[in-house]
Amino acid sequence: MATLLEVKDLKTEFRTQDGVVHAVNGVSFTVDEGETLGLVGESGCGKSVSVLSVMRLIPHPPGKITNGQVLFQGRDLLQVDDEEIRSVRGNKIAMVFQDPMTSLNPVLTIGTQIGEALELHLGMTKEQARKRSVELLKMVGIPEAEGRLDDYPHQFSGGMRQRVMIAMALSCSPQLLIADEPTTALDVTIQAQIVDIVKRLKTELGMAIIWITHDLGVIAGLADRINVMYAGFVIETAPVKEIFGNPLHPYTLGLLTSIPRLDAAMKSKLTPIEGLPPDLIEMPKGCPFYNRCTFRTDQCANENPALELGAVRHSVACWNWQDVLKKRAAYLSGRA
Repeated sequence: MATLLEVKDLKTEFRTQDGVVHAVNGVSFTVDEGETLGLVGESGCGKSVSVLSVMRLIPHPPGKITNGQVLFQGRDLLQVDDEEIRSVRGNKIAMVFQDPMTSLNPVLTIGTQIGEALELHLGMTKEQARKRSVELLKMVGIPEAEGRLDDYPHQFSGGMRQRVMIAMALSCSPQLLIADEPTTALDVTIQAQIVDIVKRLKTELGMAIIWITHDLGVIAGLADRINVMYAGFVIETAPVKEIFGNPLHPYTLGLLTSIPRLDAAMKSKLTPIEGLPPDLIEMPKGCPFYNRCTFRTDQCANENPALELGAVRHSVACWNWQDVLKKRAAYLSGRA
């Protein structure tokens, strides 16, 4: 498959009264055509800021993209003018945000909001846009779609509002859909419905997806490949089965042992990751996970490892990944 998006050494920071927050610290990744890439990690690790940087939606000030390239179909989105980036957003790259209530305009009808993108990017008339909006609402499973076009966001449930957001994102048949924790505020059954809708539409439309989440259970059945992020760095990347079956970074291993498993014994204990993430204003000299890591050595305190190949199609930023590999079975058995 051809590469659709390539992000190279992306760095984004925010200037605050307390100092400069280093939110994204040299992130690099690719997304192939038709691929689903998962970005996982705890809150504040840089997942959302990374994709907002890709879309050039970082508020300036206080935020600023200080380095990197974002190559979409060979064109650097960080170098194009404002008019050109607006022609990409919502058209070739679309985004679904975490909270649909704050993403939708409360004083405009759903039909107006969906139709706006169709008129702007595809040059449709209002009548054509309304007809297409009905088709889009039906596509995402909203009943009585035609009658609901004149309703306002507050007249929809949380799950239905998120379906509307997906319909808006897909209105121009984008090549890349970015979903920023779109199921976080929803109950489990609605989460499953939203995930099923996205999987079905991905197959039908052939688009690529970047799915951001801290829920490993959701991403397990959705992604082809996963990037694990920590403190603004990508610290491990591999196909989804490799991440779950063969984690090489201590942080990834910690994430997997801190979630409940259906195949574990009833008395099996969850193992939390002790400590807190580093201060992104006073970034440590060495590995950002050093203070929380059970595999750390002196080298980890002084040098931050680069992301390097640890296995076939499996890269990891850890000096001691081979030690993790040797001791992983014993570490996992400690849950019992």
